[in-house]
Amino acid sequence: MDHKVWMYLAYLLISVGLTVWVATTLSRNGLVFLEDVFADGKLARAVNQLLVMGFYLLNLGYVAVAMRSAAAVPSASKALETLSMKIGLVLLVLGVLHFFNVFFLNRYRRGRLRQQQTRPPLPPAGRLPMHPPSGPQGGSWPSHPAVPDRPMPHPGTTPPPAPA
Repeated sequence: MDHKVWMYLAYLLISVGLTVWVATTLSRNGLVFLEDVFADGKLARAVNQLLVMGFYLLNLGYVAVAMRSAAAVPSASKALETLSMKIGLVLLVLGVLHFFNVFFLNRYRRGRLRQQQTRPPLPPAGRLPMHPPSGPQGGSWPSHPAVPDRPMPHPGTTPPPAPA
C-alpha cells in the first residue's frame, strides 16, 4: 500500500478515536452542568443524549468529508504533514462545537436564573390591616408622603424657597 492509504487509515483511526473519547468525556462531565442549566435531572439527561448524538453526527460527518486529500503524498513525511493538518482541523471543529454548546447553554442558564430572581421566594401569607390614622385631621387619609405638596425642582437647580 502507498503512503496515502496509510495516511487515510491513520486519519480515520485517530479522528474516530478522538471523537469517541471527547464525546464520552463531555457527556459524563457535562451532565452536572446540564443539570444546573435545566434544574431538572431527567431533562438534563435527555438533552445530554441529544447533544452527544448531534456531536457524533457533526464531527464524524466532518471527518468523512475532510478525509479526501487532493495533494500527492510521495513520502512518509508528507503523509504525516497532511495527517497532522487534517487531525488539527478535526480538533478545531471539536473545540468550536464545544465552545458554542457551552456558550449557548450558559446563556440559557443565566436567563433562567435571572427569571427566577424576579419571583418572590414565597407567596405572601396575608395582608396587614390598614387602619385610618387618628389625629387632628379627623380621620381623613393624609396625602401620600412620596407626593410632595409643591412641585419638585429639576435636578441640578436650586430649589425655590419654602413658603412662609
